[in-house]
Amino acid sequence: MYPQLLHYGRFFLPTYGLLVATGVLVGLWISVHNSEKLGIDGEKAWNLGILVVLCGIIGAKMLYIINDWSVYKAHPGDIFSIETLQAGGVFSGGLIAAFLAAWWYVRRNHMPALATCDAFAPGLALGHAIGRLGCFAAGCCYGKPTHHWWGVTFTNPVANQITGTPLNVPLEPTQLFEAAVELANFIFLMWLLKRRKFDGQIFGAFMFIYGVARFFLEFIRDDPGRGSVFGGAMTGTQLIALGLIAAGGIIWWLRPGAKKLTPQPVGAR
Repeated sequence: MYPQLLHYGRFFLPTYGLLVATGVLVGLWISVHNSEKLGIDGEKAWNLGILVVLCGIIGAKMLYIINDWSVYKAHPGDIFSIETLQAGGVFSGGLIAAFLAAWWYVRRNHMPALATCDAFAPGLALGHAIGRLGCFAAGCCYGKPTHHWWGVTFTNPVANQITGTPLNVPLEPTQLFEAAVELANFIFLMWLLKRRKFDGQIFGAFMFIYGVARFFLEFIRDDPGRGSVFGGAMTGTQLIALGLIAAGGIIWWLRPGAKKLTPQPVGAR
C-alpha cells in the first residue's frame, strides 16, 4: 500500500517503522500503567519494557535469518543489507527472545513473575495489532492469492523490492486478520484483568488465544522466511504457536496452586 509515508530526496520515512514504533510506545505505556495498578514498581516496569522491546527486535531478526539460512549461507553479506534491516523479522522469534529477557530481568530484580506478565500481556497484544498495520502498509507478511471479495491487491513496486510482495494479484490480507485478532485479544485481556483471580491468568490467556490464531493464520500466509519442520508438515512458526498454546493451557491448568499478587501502592515495601 504505502511502504514509505514520506519521501524527500534520499530521505524517506517508512510507514512500517512509524507504526511499529507507535505500537511499542502505546503498548509499553499500557503495560507500565497496568503494572502500577497491580502494585509493581513503575520504574522497573519501564526498564523491563525497554529491554523486552530491544531483545524482541533482535530475536525477530535472528529467527528471520535462521529460517532463511540457505539463502544467507550462500550470501552472508546480505545479513547486513538494507533489505534485511528493513524486513520486519518473525514475530515468534521476537516473542521468545522477549520472554527470555523478561525472565532474566524479573528474577534479577525480584519482581512477581506471573503478575508482571499479566500486566504486560494486554499492551503486547495492542502493540502487535498496531505493528501489523505497519506490515500491511509495507506489504510484508502477505497471504496467499485469493478470489474472495476481501482480497487485497498490492501495486506499489517499492513493496515488491523490499519484501517481494506479489503485485497486481488479490492476496489474503493476513496482516489485517492478525491485527483484528490482536485488537480483540487486547480488549478481552483488559476486561479479564479487572476480574483476575490468579497470577498468570491474563498471560496464559494471551498465549493461548494468540497461539491458536497464529497457528491457523499460517495456512493462508505465503511469504517466505518462517521455516518448516517435520518434512514440511507445518511451519516453524506453527510449532512455536503450539508451544504457546500448551504454555498458556498449563498456566490455567495449574491455577489452583497459583497465588494472586495483592496490589500495594507503588513504592510500598
